[in-house]
Amino acid sequence: MQTSFLKIATATAALCFSTFAIAQQKYSVSGTIKDKKNGELLIGVTVKVAEDPTINVVANEYGFYSLSLPEGNYTMIISYPGYRDFEQQVKVDQNIKLDLPLSQEEQNVGKIDEVVISGIKKDKNLTSAQMGTETLSIKNIEKLPVLFGEKDVMKTIQLLPGIKSNGEGSSGFSVRGGATDQNLILLDEAPVYNASHLLGFFSTFNSDALKDASIIKGNSPAQYGGRLSSVMDVKMKDGNNQDYNVNGGIGLISSRLSVEGPIQKEKSSFIVSGRRTYADLFLKSTDDFKDSKLYFYDLNLKANYQINDNNRLYLSGYFGRDVLGIGKTFSTDWGNTTATLRWNSIINSKLFSNTSFIYSNYNYKISLESNDNTFGLNSQIEDWNLKQDFTWFAGNKHSVRFGFQSIYHTLTPSSASGTSVSSFPRNPRYSWENAVYMNDDFKASDKLTVNYGLRLSTFSVLGGDTFNTYENGTLTGSQYLEKGKFGKTYVNLEPRITANYRINEVSSVKGGYSRNTQNLHLLSNSSSGNPTDQWIGSSYTVKPEIADQVSLGYSRNFNHNNYEINAEIYYKSMQNQIDFKNGAQITFDTAADVESELLFGKGRAYGLELIAKKKSGKLTGWISYTLSKTERKINGINDNEWYDARMDKTHDLSIVATYELSKKWSVSGLFLYSTGNAVTFPTGKYELNGQTIFQYSSRNADRMPAYHRMDLSATYEPETTKRFRGSWSFGIYNLYGRENAYTITFEDNPNNPGTTRAMQTSLFRWVPNITYNFKF
Repeated sequence: MQTSFLKIATATAALCFSTFAIAQQKYSVSGTIKDKKNGELLIGVTVKVAEDPTINVVANEYGFYSLSLPEGNYTMIISYPGYRDFEQQVKVDQNIKLDLPLSQEEQNVGKIDEVVISGIKKDKNLTSAQMGTETLSIKNIEKLPVLFGEKDVMKTIQLLPGIKSNGEGSSGFSVRGGATDQNLILLDEAPVYNASHLLGFFSTFNSDALKDASIIKGNSPAQYGGRLSSVMDVKMKDGNNQDYNVNGGIGLISSRLSVEGPIQKEKSSFIVSGRRTYADLFLKSTDDFKDSKLYFYDLNLKANYQINDNNRLYLSGYFGRDVLGIGKTFSTDWGNTTATLRWNSIINSKLFSNTSFIYSNYNYKISLESNDNTFGLNSQIEDWNLKQDFTWFAGNKHSVRFGFQSIYHTLTPSSASGTSVSSFPRNPRYSWENAVYMNDDFKASDKLTVNYGLRLSTFSVLGGDTFNTYENGTLTGSQYLEKGKFGKTYVNLEPRITANYRINEVSSVKGGYSRNTQNLHLLSNSSSGNPTDQWIGSSYTVKPEIADQVSLGYSRNFNHNNYEINAEIYYKSMQNQIDFKNGAQITFDTAADVESELLFGKGRAYGLELIAKKKSGKLTGWISYTLSKTERKINGINDNEWYDARMDKTHDLSIVATYELSKKWSVSGLFLYSTGNAVTFPTGKYELNGQTIFQYSSRNADRMPAYHRMDLSATYEPETTKRFRGSWSFGIYNLYGRENAYTITFEDNPNNPGTTRAMQTSLFRWVPNITYNFKF
């Protein structure tokens, strides 16, 4: 009896185990998702299973997805904004490679289904664990009114909460109390160290060449690092591998042209996109400025080649330059060069690899000539970068990113040459920055999603120069480090975690913590920044900047996700913040060391961010508002007490709207209001040797006047043929002529020398623009 019972139990257990094993047997369905018309890989497409809505994944930034499914028949639903939902029947009884094409929605000309700010799907704000993230629709940026009529992703992100412009017309921006250099700006994975043209009035990004742009405010996944405040990740188009296209635009101040097409149909493609301003051509028609130069140009190039079904190579590059000059007397030029060689490989149905070799260079040159005297000034930062990244779809609940990055930096300090200065170039400074990371996007349940990760970063000072050590600006030591030798090495652990809990079908709450470190620092004495601002690396005196940020958010959608509101509060604590000491003297003498003029301390930033969006219908747009405070506390400044940072703005408001008048006409408008930047105004003056010397007291204790303006634009898209499409854009910047202060300077009042008068400089009162855009 006992033997029979054991046999029955054993047989039952074996059957249960066999049944469990069969039930648990899963297969992979994986592949890439492309635009059916042009072959562009699509980023962030949602793939879900109709039979079980809890099974869904998001394609990575290279268009790769992977699902794990038990044996059976399924209906896969693929959705992406601006594209028709696509359903694919699939029988799963083995691992399947399934590439999926998506077709763009057939829209009436002028129809706008999504606002400029879009997501993976309409309720992404309720489902994603990632906080402080916005994705920009490149297609619809052109609808917004901007300075000189040039569509610009950098100007568009400044309309979002927590992101503040550094000045009138400037493409520089501050995120949650961070300085301009605390934003990591990537173009096809290559760092861009100065993302502006013409002193900030244009950005380096020609939107015709771009596929996708997103910004993450502080709570970035572990694959990103090196900056404290934000990551702006911009990706160029791959190029149409089906047909040849030409598109461009002709405006009052600049023109652009792009050409793309297949090298070998469906296997390889290219895109070449160029842009140039021509203000210098108008100057040549005048007698006073006919020898002057005032223009910029940029060129984007990209090509790709599909080796086989699982491997593809990409080569992309950017070249941009600004040139300003007055005859032979003065000239200055600056610019960026980047190049990225990338190899995408599908190792298996669950593992995707991306290997990148990246080059980045930023430099500037200044030349002055007067009679027999000459003066030159130049500086450069150059990077060689190797990056290996893996995406592992471990299951339907886990999407894991892991890899490493290694960057070799060469920083050439600002150095002068010429007849009027000692012509001894400064030694370049070398450093090696490395990181390993792991990040997991974990769907813990139907309601809870957690994104957590860890980044280990190191920064090593390398030899080839003399390194001084300072304490509160006083020299305390000095040592020469031979070239090739390792000096000081900094090691930092950077944990990050964010979580999203979906309360119900229309609302969710989020929370997060992140630590970021930064080893490259930009020394600037102005809020808007200048091309000649100097980059330095961490050294024996300058330590890595560190920021710890906690944030909490709430999201709610209305009317079938056509309306949404998002609110976030944050607190950021910063270590090793850098500022100039009072009366700092910045010279370019070879014996001078800019580190002797620096002081170090801590910072803090906290605030509330609100945004309300209307995402469909004839009227679309959003209202964003930020209430914030940003302060620094540095020994030797402001009696060692807290003081407002330059980028501190209490209130920041943006209202953006687009309205479809008809199939051919649409109008857009925006209104901006913000508190003026914190500045230091003189509190007294005295006369010395016939000159007036102004006295200053507390750092950044004063304010520029409040900034506000309204812009309007209209877009006309006439009937088009199958092959040719054209449109006109009309706009006016600063509709009611507000004279916003760009700078305020002080001088003796000529009518009463005992008093002082303030002189305000304003740049743009009214700026109309007309642009013709075409595509064929």
